[in-house]
Amino acid sequence: MESCFQTLNWEISSMKYAMYQEIKDQPISLRRTIESEKRHMEYISKEFLNLDKIFLIGCGSSISTCYTIRDAIKSLSDINIDVQTGFDFTDHQYLVKDSNMGVILTSQSGETSDTLSALRKAKEYNLKTVAITNVSDSSMAKEADDAIITLCGEEVAILGTKTYVTQLFALYVIFFNMIKTKESEEILTQLYTVPDLIEEAIETTEEKSKEIARINKDVDLFYCMGSGLNFGLAYKLAMTMFMEGALKHACPVYSGEFRHGLIERVEKGVTVVFLKAGNNFDDVTNRAIKFCEDLEVNSILFNLNDYADIHPLLTPFALIVPLEWFIYHLSIYNNEDPGSTRHIGKIRY
Repeated sequence: MESCFQTLNWEISSMKYAMYQEIKDQPISLRRTIESEKRHMEYISKEFLNLDKIFLIGCGSSISTCYTIRDAIKSLSDINIDVQTGFDFTDHQYLVKDSNMGVILTSQSGETSDTLSALRKAKEYNLKTVAITNVSDSSMAKEADDAIITLCGEEVAILGTKTYVTQLFALYVIFFNMIKTKESEEILTQLYTVPDLIEEAIETTEEKSKEIARINKDVDLFYCMGSGLNFGLAYKLAMTMFMEGALKHACPVYSGEFRHGLIERVEKGVTVVFLKAGNNFDDVTNRAIKFCEDLEVNSILFNLNDYADIHPLLTPFALIVPLEWFIYHLSIYNNEDPGSTRHIGKIRY
């Protein structure tokens, strides 16, 4: 009986859903987008360089890329970046017509209703607008002043794999080209090695992530913790990967906020996923990990040092593939298709 059960588990965990191929497609999607849009992204960087303020608008995986680039840039520059959801920008943002401000809108489909509404408000106030989208004939691509098209092909799985990395890549190119320092130039140089890094991660990290998924398949609530630029990835992990993909309860937490609330709830049996940008870049995360170890919390650690030798500000590119494999197999161990949803796109909201 046990042998049959093990065989069934192996068969279930070996199934290939749409997300599987979309994980595999990430390197070629990046390379196509770089070849097509590199000079275009550098041009937009120059166009946005002297603006007084830049709004980044998105939702789900798209807004997580906005959080990441904002938090990466603020450690090197005083560029004024404000991240908002489309609803918040549309309903609550005060604007003055013809202000020296720009809006970059991120959307896989280019049809996300709240993001599209934000674009139209920005156009009404004559702000400079750029859309980053995967669909060249989408409303956002047509209506924005300019558009970067990520060449990912169709994306079926709800989690956003290849569109996530290409959106994030585009934002890195735009913003790091605004900063003329030795460190920013080093980061840009390493950035263009990301397609190779991701290709290697796809081939080398699946089994380890699959084992983490097997061990944690019965966990129902995951706290996802990251510091600085890793909060954006923690947000994506919780909001779109665990909850939309694996249908697990999850909550993103800033590492700096661990001592305000979560410290009272962690105890043996509670699960916390830590995202680390190396050992010397993340002191507040290190302290949270040590506290959890002392309480025998079920800590799951994804650390840059275990996956790549790159600048800490590029950590999300190194951790995203192991996290995708983790969520992919966690979903399958729980008899879920990691690309399907129960409500998104089916119920009017």
